[in-house]
Amino acid sequence: MNQALSPATTLSDRVQEALAVTLRGCEELIPQADWVRKLQRAEATGQPLRVKLGLDPTAPDIHLGHTVVLNKLRQLQDLGHQVIFLIGDFTSLIGDPSGRNSTRPPLTTEQIKSNAETYYRQASLVLDPARTEIRYNSEWSLPLGSMGMIQLAAKYTVARMMERNDFNDRFKAGTPISVHEFLYPLMQGYDSVALKSDLELGGTDQKFNLLMGRHLQQEHGQEPQCILTMPLLEGLDGVDKMSKSKNNYIGISEDANSMFAKVLSISDELMWRWYTLLSFQSLAQIEALKAEVAAGRNPKDAKVALAKEITARFHSAAAAEAAEQDFINRSKGGVPDEIPELSLGLGEGGVLGIGALLKNAGLAPSTSEANRLIDGGGVRVDSSVVSDKGLKLGAGAYVVQVGKRKFARVTLG
Repeated sequence: MNQALSPATTLSDRVQEALAVTLRGCEELIPQADWVRKLQRAEATGQPLRVKLGLDPTAPDIHLGHTVVLNKLRQLQDLGHQVIFLIGDFTSLIGDPSGRNSTRPPLTTEQIKSNAETYYRQASLVLDPARTEIRYNSEWSLPLGSMGMIQLAAKYTVARMMERNDFNDRFKAGTPISVHEFLYPLMQGYDSVALKSDLELGGTDQKFNLLMGRHLQQEHGQEPQCILTMPLLEGLDGVDKMSKSKNNYIGISEDANSMFAKVLSISDELMWRWYTLLSFQSLAQIEALKAEVAAGRNPKDAKVALAKEITARFHSAAAAEAAEQDFINRSKGGVPDEIPELSLGLGEGGVLGIGALLKNAGLAPSTSEANRLIDGGGVRVDSSVVSDKGLKLGAGAYVVQVGKRKFARVTLG
């Protein structure tokens, strides 16, 4: 589906730059040849392209995983294109079935309103508010009415809808699929018609919905949008995608000290993926840093630089400097570059008590000895002293320290 450019195609420096920015870290650009033609037209006419990102306000806060697409949106915004930040207040009433193995409980209007109030404020920490068009899809979805909804549904077949992997898997497994779930991709696709978008961004799990936008634009006589899918960012554990339910996330509204310390807790391998997807440094700068580490430079230097960049973005450069100093002060010499890594299961209720964690991780011979160590102030989790013997930890990755020399990076899940 991705059309290659003709070898004879000559692109201006500006279009080449825009294409390179678009492709950085992306999973797919469909179709690339069409996007190049749109970029060439924009250069020739001076008319910016309309670039759309829709987010359903399903939770009150945005985490770093959401900023992968927000960062790309900002990069395209800086190239002069018109960015549209779409809040899916109507589609949230349906519930996105993407990646689901069961029907998603729809949110109430009160929950949606409450969550939406914080979404744009947080997104503005990445986007330039003065150059961002804010829209809500209830603007055109509610006036569509029942007759318009029926006419829209007539533009797609059940057979095509069942090609979607999550629907197909659920059907084969005998898991119920509610009829209203078929409406979700249709309504998301209709957003592209209403906004006349040239490019829509989304995670890899949104590919079906994004392609629906292309289809419906063609059905309505519009030039179809291109779609750009971005990878799903792995969370702190380096395994599952960043998610609040997995407790492996960094919220962009978290305090600077917590944000800095959490970035430092990720593995060296995951650090480079985060650099590609989250850093605003050029790819050449990142490759140079990689080469320095390969030549013997401490990888912790690169991780500190990433932690400071991310913390400064959502707070300030001064806050990032203070967070680094706070981390140094609290860790009393810091975490060694190489520490044991292990995974432990969770107990009843999806949590594990700190005493059991220390025992199971081999950091204490028994839970009673673990409690004694806690009483003596000798236990730290992510550089913070543990004072509560009843502390329970959920799924996620933690750097656990006992005394001055015992460390372990423990993944719970």
